[in-house]
Amino acid sequence: MKTLLIVNEAPYGGERCYNALRLAHALKKRGDGEAVTVFLMADAVTAARQGQKTPEGFYNLERMLKRVIAGQGAVLLCGTCMDARGMVGADLIEGARRSTMDELAAETAAADKVLVF
Repeated sequence: MKTLLIVNEAPYGGERCYNALRLAHALKKRGDGEAVTVFLMADAVTAARQGQKTPEGFYNLERMLKRVIAGQGAVLLCGTCMDARGMVGADLIEGARRSTMDELAAETAAADKVLVF
């Protein structure tokens, strides 16, 4: 099964991004047949910024995204949203990459399930 998670909310301040990544991890644990793509849009693109420092005991979305990538999931970022926030490829964690609306449309068409957070 191929699942696409589209995340729009800022990484910290709310918990949608956190919960989307928790679900991504749970889906990957179900088995090798699970393909998971996380597409970050709007303020959510900042979740893929490298070098995040969070308080001890607080979740860290950089680490959570790295787990998605380590589990063979894809982490894609809206390029227009990156530009609006002054982000470039060098700002991103390893394995995450800039994407486009055309690629999001293709991922959406190919997915068995699309979940929006």
